[in-house]
Amino acid sequence: MNKRSVKKQRPVNLDLTTIKLPSAGKASILHRVTGVAMFFALLFVVWAWATSLNSKEGFELVVSLLDGVFGYIIALGTLSALSYHFIGGVRHVIMDMGYWEELKSGATSANVSIGLWIVVTVILGVVLW
Repeated sequence: MNKRSVKKQRPVNLDLTTIKLPSAGKASILHRVTGVAMFFALLFVVWAWATSLNSKEGFELVVSLLDGVFGYIIALGTLSALSYHFIGGVRHVIMDMGYWEELKSGATSANVSIGLWIVVTVILGVVLW
């Protein structure tokens, strides 16, 4: 088949702010974003662990970095990403087993997983404070 004979007459919309993404799409993208966030958080955790075990001064440096608002934000962000990635992962595994594949049940499960993540993050924020 000749490439020139196939005409693709579909609209091209490059303005992402005008696209209305369904909740299942938002949940899927959020699952990927939290995976990337956990990767970068893991880099920080490995650095902090290695530095704290290197010497007494390194340990005191890590403690001083993590003591206060900066440490709170790092801890809450890391635990929040981990919690959503876990919740979203469970949702994806259930979908792989054949459940919640329909449009309505998929949207409901996406909304529930995002709502549960918000509740868990608030609880973590209160507990860490």
